[in-house]
Amino acid sequence: MSTGTFQFELLFPLAPDLSKLARQTVLDILSKPVQPSARELLASVEAHLGVKARWDARDVIEGLVREAKTTQSIRDYLGSLLESGDLDAALRGEGAPRKEFVSSIDSLLQQSRAYRNSDNFRAMIQFMGKFREYAPFNNMLVHLQNPGCTFFATEKHWRKQFNASLKEDARPMLILAPKHPVMLVFDLDQTEGAPLPEELEKFASFEGRWDASWLALMVDNAAQRDLIRVDFKALSSSLAGFATYAHGDRNWKRRIAIHDQLDGPSRFGVLCHELAHIYLGHLGSDSDNWWPSRTNLRKDAVEVEAEAVAFLVTLRVGLQGSSSAYVSRHMPDGDVPEGVSMDFIAKVAGRIEKMAGEKMPLRVRRRERSSHQ
Repeated sequence: MSTGTFQFELLFPLAPDLSKLARQTVLDILSKPVQPSARELLASVEAHLGVKARWDARDVIEGLVREAKTTQSIRDYLGSLLESGDLDAALRGEGAPRKEFVSSIDSLLQQSRAYRNSDNFRAMIQFMGKFREYAPFNNMLVHLQNPGCTFFATEKHWRKQFNASLKEDARPMLILAPKHPVMLVFDLDQTEGAPLPEELEKFASFEGRWDASWLALMVDNAAQRDLIRVDFKALSSSLAGFATYAHGDRNWKRRIAIHDQLDGPSRFGVLCHELAHIYLGHLGSDSDNWWPSRTNLRKDAVEVEAEAVAFLVTLRVGLQGSSSAYVSRHMPDGDVPEGVSMDFIAKVAGRIEKMAGEKMPLRVRRRERSSHQ
């Protein structure tokens, strides 16, 4: 009888513990600057271990969220997949991006690769290359003095490299310099006579079919539904807008600033880009997990994702901007940066497009969900 049992075990060896293998596979995937959608994460696990690994996926992810040694970035990311319902939807086979979205994103990437070989791209790179690389601390000092500043240099540098002079009442900014207590530098807006390359002059410009109600609805939905404050204010000429945290204001989860000198279509396009940063999780999740936490991506991936969303939304409403030029700056050697998620791009683009077309219902806060359970 023992011989028979021995033969049986040789013919039918014990299956490997897929839960342990799945756990390690998830960790291996997330050890890179990659935070994919739930569907993309499951697909990667299946590619390594086979379809049966899906059976253990939820338990594995819940276990990693509970583990004390899991990094905060991974814990937040996986926790947002669980609480948002995205993981359950992916396990049901839902969540694949629409084919027309995938086709449009592919078209954008092809246009961006082609743009890298253009004269405009070379002119833009040469212009940016003339700026000195300042120490991170000095960049921080400039940001504190002028959060919208993108290009800055000394008066001598502006004159020598760009044949530009300072305006009569130019306002300097202070940075630290070797052998000097401080050094004066000036923002691009404080100079005259320095022509910008075409791509940098029109980087935030959108034009085409336009309906002002799109922008009004999007701003209202952002504020009322998602507690995102949108302000239109004076910014540097080379900064169209930014998204950030609503520090010290409990009434808002995030805030966005858009250059008030932009026209309506351009405000709309820039707002699509900045909202995308928030909804893609680039600033982390919120306390109610209304959007994911994907803070472990590199800058190039972050910018390609956000601009791809803006490209999709503006394309579908009939506007055209310079997305291919912008994206090309964040595609080293023409390759799509590691970590870019097609699923998240398509999902967020659909969400923002809807925000521009209708008044959306209010969300349920986490504490309200708990009280009804």
